[in-house]
Amino acid sequence: MTDTANHVCRHCGTPLRILVADLGSTPIANDYLSAAKVDGPEPFYPLRTFVCDSCRLVQLQNFFRSDDLFREDYAYFSSYSTSWLAHAQRYTEEMRRRFAIGASDLVVEIASNDGYLLQYFHKSGIPVLGIEPSASVAKVAQEERGIPTVVKFFGAATAQELVASGKRARLTAANNVLAHVPDINDFVKGFAILLADEGVATFEFPHVANMLELNQFDTIYHEHFSYLSLLACERIFAAQGLRVFDVQQLPTHGGSLRLFACRKDAGHTDGPGLAEVRDLERRLGLDTDAPYLAFAEKVRETKRAFLSLLIDLKRQGKSIAAYGAPAKGNTLLNYCGVGADMIDFTVDMSPHKQGMFLPGTRLPILAPQAITEAKPDYLVILPWNLEKEITAQMAAIADWGGKFIIPIPTPKIVDAFRA
Repeated sequence: MTDTANHVCRHCGTPLRILVADLGSTPIANDYLSAAKVDGPEPFYPLRTFVCDSCRLVQLQNFFRSDDLFREDYAYFSSYSTSWLAHAQRYTEEMRRRFAIGASDLVVEIASNDGYLLQYFHKSGIPVLGIEPSASVAKVAQEERGIPTVVKFFGAATAQELVASGKRARLTAANNVLAHVPDINDFVKGFAILLADEGVATFEFPHVANMLELNQFDTIYHEHFSYLSLLACERIFAAQGLRVFDVQQLPTHGGSLRLFACRKDAGHTDGPGLAEVRDLERRLGLDTDAPYLAFAEKVRETKRAFLSLLIDLKRQGKSIAAYGAPAKGNTLLNYCGVGADMIDFTVDMSPHKQGMFLPGTRLPILAPQAITEAKPDYLVILPWNLEKEITAQMAAIADWGGKFIIPIPTPKIVDAFRA
């Protein structure tokens, strides 16, 4: 426990006293550096998470404004992950079947990014609208995929503007955005306003149970204000006029939940997933202090193990590179103190990141062919949730005896195999 009387819960206002993880001070995880700025100053901010002992929302220490974090030139583009595109297409098909979404319905995605998901509804002749605060990715959605996109942050005011213009959503999607909003109450209230009377809102986010159980501490970074459970979400949603009526457990992002919510008086009946996940969280003790207090030592031990592995390999004269430039990788590297003394460079498929440098560690981000040219002995997979996709893409490292390092939940070496 720690004295944090000056910090209060984002949802219920209770003073935050229970520290879940302290990852020191790190740069903003998505603030990639250009060549012109790589030798300049770089701000670092405290990265600490707490759990509210009243509503059980796990949350970041309040420190920053969202409009500073999600800038016009935000560098994350969803369409560069083939597995995520496949996930989006499956979602589209499932929602159309389950809720009979058709040409007379409006589908709205909040944080619609580059149109990666709405494109599948759009191609089926279903009206769509994206809400996306970052102009750079919204431009791609509009110009390359024909997705109408409003460049704004979403909340009650934006929802009221949409309703006033005649828009009511039969379905809303909010994938990996609920955790990113500092004012979670205002954000959720927006869905209660925007939904049609029998409309459905779906929310996907990494399940905090997996973070705690599987030591996924690298999913903590400044753009993630909240770390969510069904327990906390049901309380937050109910306070804003929404009812959670079903939950699905998903493998994405190391283990996620997909919540289905509607207006409190809508006719949707409760699905079987609701009781299942409630029971799971009860068995894990998410309504108690114990799992949160135990997390900190798991984090410290993974840091020790990762550093020990890299140090041993470097002492053997091995070369090490990394694959990917995700936000979680920047948390991992900065917290563990791993930089150019351990890893030579990283690569990423996104041309928007190539030629940039990772925040904090300043590792150069190259195109994937740099791996074939350098032939490193080991390749650290920073987006470990895409292990299968990346090991298949990079199977050629087996040609020179290369191997993979998977850092989470505990560091391990994985052999490379040609298909």
